[in-house]
Amino acid sequence: MAANLQLPTDVETWPAERIVEYVLGEFSGRVALACSFQKEESVLLDMVFAAEPNARVFAIDTGHLFPETYELWREAERRYGTTIERFEGEPVEDGLWEANPDLYLAVAKIEPLNRALLDLDAWITGIRRDQSPTRADAPKLGWDEQHEVWKANPIADWTDDDCWAYIRERELPYNALHDQGYESIGDTHSTLPGKGREGRWAGTERTECGLHT
Repeated sequence: MAANLQLPTDVETWPAERIVEYVLGEFSGRVALACSFQKEESVLLDMVFAAEPNARVFAIDTGHLFPETYELWREAERRYGTTIERFEGEPVEDGLWEANPDLYLAVAKIEPLNRALLDLDAWITGIRRDQSPTRADAPKLGWDEQHEVWKANPIADWTDDDCWAYIRERELPYNALHDQGYESIGDTHSTLPGKGREGRWAGTERTECGLHT
């Protein structure tokens, strides 16, 4: 779909559910939720499948996700009667993360994401503006120049408290690591407990893996 699609002028005022419904309708069959099995995706899985029971969801499996993450993956598939599309990179040798983080991320995350987006016109993410300075200006819906597709961030203006209120109100499953002090969850070798995203990319000054910036 052309990058110059005219969006509704008031899209930034829309609640998350309306953003989800809009992109699922506008890009029917060619839009998917990118799921990293964190609290944000617990919210979005519920919204997406409420709006479209046959919605597409994909996840990047680096082979180094936490057991709790794989368990939530299975639970989400059971709960919503779906199969989450799995995208994996080429196998990487042990120790590559420590030796060359940029190469590890290019092989394990960025290349699989590029493949996942090949047949899509839009993707939905759990990005929130308060997660980091690099995400502070994320629109609720806009053209993704990096990947040349539309990108929806329905809960861009939500807080942690908003996510937890939604999860508790609907008794949704969520990643058990959140109860162990992990506010942001990635791979086992690069994630520690911590507030916000401070536990990500342990031992480096990195703030993003390259999927969104």
